[in-house]
Amino acid sequence: MRKAVLLLVAVGAVALPASAVAKGASEASIQGPGLGKTLRISGNGETSGDKLGNLGQSAGFFPAVYGQTPDPMSDQRPAGKLGPRYRIVWTVPGPSGISKISQDAYPFAEPQPVTYMKPGQVFWDGQHTRGGWYVGGSELGASLFAVGVPRSAPSAGGFDWAKWTLIGLAGAALVLALAFAVTRSRRLRPEPAV
Repeated sequence: MRKAVLLLVAVGAVALPASAVAKGASEASIQGPGLGKTLRISGNGETSGDKLGNLGQSAGFFPAVYGQTPDPMSDQRPAGKLGPRYRIVWTVPGPSGISKISQDAYPFAEPQPVTYMKPGQVFWDGQHTRGGWYVGGSELGASLFAVGVPRSAPSAGGFDWAKWTLIGLAGAALVLALAFAVTRSRRLRPEPAV
């Protein structure tokens, strides 16, 4: 019995520092199409219940940064269209100061919203993110919409090539028509009498 208790204490001593160090974000900033400005969300990133905590939970922040068993992360990009990308930069306080960790969110991905965190991002003077793809589902979309991401997908890249091509062609046609009119009016003028 005493050996079993000692074994449990030893396992607990090893597990405790890992869980005590696993901290949530204190802030997230989001940039992407249709926002106009950077969104900043602060709060308690360690639990659900506020906007930052809900976003962290639905984006798979903890398994993407620290790893988790069972592991919900995938190294393979999910099938389907991703749609517009939103960049989340997490501010993570830790034992050696503040770290910044980037994650991409795709709230309009088909069939479900997903996130991607690049593996191996360094934080806390030598720790590395697990990274990978995370299927956040409808909770991810709802969390992003709650903090100000548009509820419908903006056009990719925000630049409408077809519209600007038509405007350019119309402008060129107008310039040519004016040049033709000026040239024709000069030819039709009578020569001055000498």
